[in-house]
Amino acid sequence: MRGCERAGVADGGRDKKLSTLSLPAQFPSRALPSSKKVAKLTLWPLVAATFFMVSGGTYGTEDIIHGAGYGRGILILLLTPVLWSLPTAFMIGELSSALPAEGGYYAWVRRAMGNFWGFQEAWLSLVASIFDMAIYPTLFVAYLSRLIPWFGVGHRGVIVGLTVVAACALMNIAGIRVVAISSLWLFFLLSLPFALIVLIAPLKMGALSGVVTTPTTSTVGLVGGLLICMWNYMGWDNASTIAAEVRRPQHTYPKAMILAVLVVSATYILPFAAMWLTGVPASSFETGSWAELAGLIGGSVGGPLLARGFRVALVLGGMMSAFGMFNALVMSYSRLPLAMAEDGMLPRAFGKLHPKTRAPWVAILVCAAGWALCLGLNFERLVTLDILLYGASLTLEFVALVVLRIKEPTLRRPFRVPGGTLGAVLLGVCPVLLLGFSAFHGESEQVLGMSGLAFGLLLVAGGFLVYGLKATLSGRGWFGTAIKSQRKAA
Repeated sequence: MRGCERAGVADGGRDKKLSTLSLPAQFPSRALPSSKKVAKLTLWPLVAATFFMVSGGTYGTEDIIHGAGYGRGILILLLTPVLWSLPTAFMIGELSSALPAEGGYYAWVRRAMGNFWGFQEAWLSLVASIFDMAIYPTLFVAYLSRLIPWFGVGHRGVIVGLTVVAACALMNIAGIRVVAISSLWLFFLLSLPFALIVLIAPLKMGALSGVVTTPTTSTVGLVGGLLICMWNYMGWDNASTIAAEVRRPQHTYPKAMILAVLVVSATYILPFAAMWLTGVPASSFETGSWAELAGLIGGSVGGPLLARGFRVALVLGGMMSAFGMFNALVMSYSRLPLAMAEDGMLPRAFGKLHPKTRAPWVAILVCAAGWALCLGLNFERLVTLDILLYGASLTLEFVALVVLRIKEPTLRRPFRVPGGTLGAVLLGVCPVLLLGFSAFHGESEQVLGMSGLAFGLLLVAGGFLVYGLKATLSGRGWFGTAIKSQRKAA
């Protein structure tokens, strides 16, 4: 499950003047010397954080196999990263290496196309986060209630959800390395039971072909499985917003994106391939079924004790997945208000940093409070709506890639998409076609009495109105002028 799952700083090994000289005059450099030594992320902590911003593990992919079967489902899981994730990873690799700016994709679009489109990019991401972020604490409570039903009674679940939000906010204020290193450990812990399934399954080839499982209620078909697969493979650009806090981002980001695509793909494909070997029917899969199915494998090897151990491990893994996704995405989304405040697009208060950890504590607290208020609304997972909003912002990023190739051909790009400008254009073709397909499919999904596509377009149009309101308030002095970043080049 993704998380749904998004700065210029000069590389220590290159000309210190480059990041300033390559910026247009209207967008001054935000790299400012600082007396504080800020902890920087290295390769594998960045890969782990990206893993949770995109995926969070095998959870949430079950309906793909239910709708498409093992063969076609695994084929979809193999082809989607090639047609959808790798082009996005290459785009992020080039733009992050050329412009490792605070705010990532917002900064790229703003530099390429100006303030208006930069604001729309941030608007789309923050609005999508309303539908995305409120679900993770709820998922945490759902898994916890499977172990201890007491937490699912009355308002106890809401209290636990608020505790998750508060804990993640505090961890983020404690610093970026706290979030990234915890992501690394959570990745290993939640992956362990799936790794055991992959190792045990060949020893039980065909042994579970006649097993009787709990009847499923999933109605997902082949098309629905493809949309769920796209949803589980989206969110790569979320990692770009923390580029100012990554060590040598020009070199680290391209490697991290490719490694993250491989890791996420493996965590999706290998467990299903292993279950295929055991003979468990594909129709047995639906969201939340991993605990029961893993228990069947454990029971066939070590009896009831191991079966229960597998079930508990998978439920704990679900809790870790939900917590890790929320925690990593708080880190990502909170950098958008920070970057916008530095550009004079939001009030300056959002640009305040913690004096020790340099975390944007005001942005973190305001965002966390907004998501906490949504916990009681019981948003259902609207995959099509999520893909539409994310897809609109992703399309702007691919356009920014091409526009910057044309406007700034001499911009230093340590990692470059091959094929020149034509290669940059072609890179976005498959992702945009897939997004168009998902938008067309959104006609059949209802939100507040209208199609998911129409509702999504209303949210997109809302960004235009909010920008006009912002321009009016700016004229009255509600917003400050652009300020320089308080961060130091790596």
